[in-house]
Amino acid sequence: MKKEFSKIFIKNTSKRHVHIVAFDIPVPPNYGGVIDIYYKLLALKQEGIKIHLHCFQYGRHPSPELNDICETVNYYKRYISKKYLVKRRPYIVVTRASEELLENLAFDNYPILFEGLHTCYYLSHKRLKKRRKIVRTHNIEHEYYENLAKVEKNIFKKYYFLNEASKLRRYESTLEHANGIACISHHDKMYFYKKYKNVVTVNAFHPNNSVTSKTGLGKYALYHGSLDVGENNQAALYLVNEVFNDIDIPLIIAGNKPSRELQNAVESKRNIEIRTKLSTDEIHFLIENAQINVLPTFQSTGIKLKLLTALYKGRHCIVNTPMVYQTELESLCTIADTPQEMKQKIAELFVTPLTVSDIDKRQDWLATKGFSNTHNAHQLIRMLFS
Repeated sequence: MKKEFSKIFIKNTSKRHVHIVAFDIPVPPNYGGVIDIYYKLLALKQEGIKIHLHCFQYGRHPSPELNDICETVNYYKRYISKKYLVKRRPYIVVTRASEELLENLAFDNYPILFEGLHTCYYLSHKRLKKRRKIVRTHNIEHEYYENLAKVEKNIFKKYYFLNEASKLRRYESTLEHANGIACISHHDKMYFYKKYKNVVTVNAFHPNNSVTSKTGLGKYALYHGSLDVGENNQAALYLVNEVFNDIDIPLIIAGNKPSRELQNAVESKRNIEIRTKLSTDEIHFLIENAQINVLPTFQSTGIKLKLLTALYKGRHCIVNTPMVYQTELESLCTIADTPQEMKQKIAELFVTPLTVSDIDKRQDWLATKGFSNTHNAHQLIRMLFS
């Protein structure tokens, strides 16, 4: 009976409208947060939902592609002046305030999806009091900023991250005004569940429909990520200095804006190279043809979309515990928490072909555990329109 109701519910969404407030323009979908938003838009459109998208603009350009996906698209300038650093509310929130946005949201009675705590400036506004409002959390934001501070070496940036973390911890209580919270991971759900109502895990939206991993052997290991992000720089340095420092297996580090420290560390290593300014297709080519995707992290908040991409497109994945903590992806990866364990697992898997059976197991598990965009869209639709 429940399944029958679910089918009817999803089928009857063709005339339903939703406002989505995005913290950035989600085209091109080339980093974690906007990847989730972009493929969410496609999945909701596929289910017949009419989307009214609101984007904050601060570097990216308006995208004609979004006009084909959404009913309406509005852009608002994000004011990033340093004067906002002294405001009581978090900088990432107060710089995304717009009276025009409020007017557009208040114009009708459609439900509203706020993408991240970043976009929640008007969540508690009296003009939206009777509206259905869902917040999509991409992280436990104050924990994320605290962890950024731990790995940041620039004293001014470190102070900013710590100050922002403190503000975000206080500001998080605005989520009491939401009708529901769509968490990106089970780990985050356990945190928010203790404090707020209607907390649901809605896994990350991503560009993959099925596992396309290649069988056989590749010729290198790969780490990929935005290298200007502190945690990714830290992970890359860990691999260079502590894991691939005395083994002969080739490592490619793919990502933009590598730090000078990372470049210097790689210079003396004959088996390691950095590749930058790569397109999404070029990154995917490297993922698909690597023998091992090595993906350590030192933050356990949220879920790393690069891990999902590696599981859908790559061969073997070696991670540490924080990368898969409470994600339900543990059984699909090889876990190694020390440099010595990583060296050992890399040596073993570098000569172990990926089999058809491995790929089938991965496909079944990802589908069963709700990592498909269709499954995620159905969950979100229920939250928005129930």
